[in-house]
Amino acid sequence: MMKIIIHDLDQQEFTALYENKNTDVTVISDNSTIRNCIGCFGCWIKTPGICVLKDGYHHMGELLSKCHEVVIISKCVYGSYSPFVCNIVNRSLPYLLPYFAIKNGETHHRFRYDNKFTLSVHFYGNDITKAEKETAKALVAANSVNLNSIGNKINFHNSLQAMKEVI
Repeated sequence: MMKIIIHDLDQQEFTALYENKNTDVTVISDNSTIRNCIGCFGCWIKTPGICVLKDGYHHMGELLSKCHEVVIISKCVYGSYSPFVCNIVNRSLPYLLPYFAIKNGETHHRFRYDNKFTLSVHFYGNDITKAEKETAKALVAANSVNLNSIGNKINFHNSLQAMKEVI
């Protein structure tokens, strides 16, 4: 089982923050080729489990099915992820099935895989408001349910240096 790190940092910032000593880590960063999810549901109908957009990010469902931990590092943008990280979460739709189930009184998709992983989210920014933090906490909790995560941790950091101490 592997660890996945999804981040929106530039390569120099990420390298300064994280020293990869473990070969079982998959790092997902912006290589400027990601396309937006187009809502075609091809990942459910045409190519089950695989996004039809072949841009290097089409395998997110399969990657999630093989991991034990997901770490997200994102600038906090109005209580949500940065555009790149948000797009990665959207492109993870192949991890799910097109069928629904009721969980905690809410409608959610059923899972394609029987995998559970921990979800840790690190938001950074020096001007994150209390309202943005509350919105972000609700978002991460919903993502945890939607992705069948066995728990979630959320941290807010004023600087990348502060984040280095906990990653």
